[in-house]
This record gives sequence, C-alpha cells and structure tokens, in this order.
Amino acid sequence: MTDSRTSPLSLLDQEQPPHPERKSRRGCAIVAMLVVACLIAVSIWIFDSLSSRPVVPIKPRFEVPALLPEPRTAIPGEAGALPSAETLDAWVAKVSDRTDIPLRALRAYVNAATVTAAKTPDCQITWATIAGIGRIESQHGRHGNSDVDADGDVSPPIIGPALDGSPGFQKIADTDKGKLDTDAEWDRAVGPMQFLPATWKRWSARASGDGAAPDPQNIDDAALTTARYMCAKGGDLADPVGWWTAVLTYNNSAAYGREVFSNADAYGKAALKP
Repeated sequence: MTDSRTSPLSLLDQEQPPHPERKSRRGCAIVAMLVVACLIAVSIWIFDSLSSRPVVPIKPRFEVPALLPEPRTAIPGEAGALPSAETLDAWVAKVSDRTDIPLRALRAYVNAATVTAAKTPDCQITWATIAGIGRIESQHGRHGNSDVDADGDVSPPIIGPALDGSPGFQKIADTDKGKLDTDAEWDRAVGPMQFLPATWKRWSARASGDGAAPDPQNIDDAALTTARYMCAKGGDLADPVGWWTAVLTYNNSAAYGREVFSNADAYGKAALKP
C-alpha cells in the first residue's frame, strides 16, 4: 500500500543545500551574462558617439593643371609681392595651407627670392618659380622618407641615382671624389634641388651668412643657389626668353620646362586668392 505523504527520503533531498559545483556554474553563467550585456552597452555607446560626430573631410593634395606653353613664348602668371618681415609668418601659413608646400620649404623659397631681389633686382625670379622646381626635384624635401627640420636640413639626405649612362640617365664620371654624393665612381644629383656636385661647387651660396660652407642638403642654401644659378643663366626671368633659358639650363627638356611653368603658375594663383 502506498502512503500519500512524502517519504522521509524526499524531504531529506529537498532540504539539502545546492551542490557547490552547481552553485559555481550558475554564478559563472550570471557573470558571463553581465559581461556580455556590458559589452553590448559599450558597443552601442561607441557607435552612437562616433556616428554623431561630424565627418572631417580629408584635404586633397594640391592639384596643378597641366599647361602647355611653347618654350620662350610666355612666363607663369603673377605670384604676388613678396611678404615683408612683419607679414611673413601669416603669409607662409596661408600659402602653405593652400599649396601643400611645407612651411619650412616655403620660407626657404621666399627667402631665396627676397635675397635675390636685393642683390640681383634685374633677375625678377619669383618664389613660385623656385617652388615649381622644388616640387619636381624632391617634393619640397619630402622625397622618399626625407623631411626638412627647423634648421632647413634635409634628413635623411636626398641623393639621386648614379649617372652611369644607364637607360634614361646621363653618363657623368665622379667630379668630387664622392664628397657630396658618397659615390667616388659616378656623379649623383644631391639635395632637395638636385644639384650635380660640379654645378654646386660653382654656384652654391650660404643663405644664413654664417661663414659655413654651403650645404646642398640644406633647403635654404639649395633654394638660394637655385635662384643664383637661374639668374646667371637666364638674366631677366620676367621675360619669356630669359625664363625659359634659365629653366632649360636647369634641365634641358621642354616637358620639364612646362611642368615648372605649370607648378609656378598654380602656386602664384593660389597665393593671390583673396
């Protein structure tokens, strides 16, 4: 006969505390659920935070329209008056932002044009023409992994390929025993304005006037040497014949001349915008 009451064994089972292992598992499950809930909440917060922020546009690189003037028939457009010492900082900041020319390089180009205007006023070379060459030769001292420091020094030094007569290159044997270009067999163009050692030796100038030897890896010296060299070769660079003569002496290629022309024209227009 079966008793309808609960057996003592059943009562014993009901009154026993939960097994420790079961309790531990339940605790872990609860902790895991809390962690997941927290992660979901944080993810939602991050998403809402980021999506509510305004999108910051990426500034495009300065674009230069390709111009195709016939050599010796035109010069680049106006580049504007050179800034005074009082307005230099503001001018450089404005034009650097508009043209993607680094601040330090732009200062070197303006200084070279300013010094040349004082010493050789008939030359009339513009900062934009110097910058037009700097863009082609080294992206204003940024070729490869190089950069220009506060003193104008380029690091690591910019040294071109060996001029050993390989396809696309001239054949020029070493002229400086590797002093400037570290190559005692073949010459290489050096610095942000890419001078050959022999040309540098003839035309180099020290921008700081501190008595030290001119350094082709210093953008101030290189820019001033570029101005000096071009003025000597072209004479009056406000005249189309003089401008093209100077540029083609720097690199005897009509395509190169048109690229410098395009760069200088675009830089001048950007600087003159209100």
